[in-house]
Amino acid sequence: MKVGIMGGTFDPIHIGHLLLGEFAYENFDLDEIWFLPNGNPPHKTTDESSVSLADRIEMVRLATDDVPYFRVNLYEATAQKHSYTFSTMKALRRLYPDHEFFFILGADSLFSIEQWKNFREIFPSCAILAAMRDDKDAKSMKEQIEYLSHKYNADIRLLQAPLVEISSTTIRNRLKQGLSIRYMVPDTVSDYIRKNRLYTTDSDSIRKGGAIQ
Repeated sequence: MKVGIMGGTFDPIHIGHLLLGEFAYENFDLDEIWFLPNGNPPHKTTDESSVSLADRIEMVRLATDDVPYFRVNLYEATAQKHSYTFSTMKALRRLYPDHEFFFILGADSLFSIEQWKNFREIFPSCAILAAMRDDKDAKSMKEQIEYLSHKYNADIRLLQAPLVEISSTTIRNRLKQGLSIRYMVPDTVSDYIRKNRLYTTDSDSIRKGGAIQ
């Protein structure tokens, strides 16, 4: 089985994440896309979000539930220590020796991957699918792929995906301001955020039929 891996805090998951998974699935003839919510990311402190891990997992479930080839994998979410990409991919290879893994990342991550912990150990465990922001980045992306592939014997492939300028940070900030996040997240996620009064300190700012729908 050919499996694409989408890791992240998903705080919250949004359409940019889902589109990356969808285009990776289509463009590389994958069998499934696994979304791995990170319970203990090394680059963030545990008090950065007001939202619990359970809430983030549930939002990923809601966002992916109606897509038969999207799966939620809780390996990183249940880890009792910091989850690093190199250790996660090595563990998945050990747990699923018959699977072929494709790790999906964005352009920024491709250029910073040499700063990741034990990054060299990632490359033997999976192919890297690097999403290009837009056509004007094509030259620098291809140069970076050639550089990493040659230096570390890495299998890195360019993932053509639509440019979506949405981030979880933007969504959280809009919610705090009582602004709409319509079209930024699936309706099921928007409904869950409203019902559970997430990402806001003012419960009155979340109204039925109000701003966040």
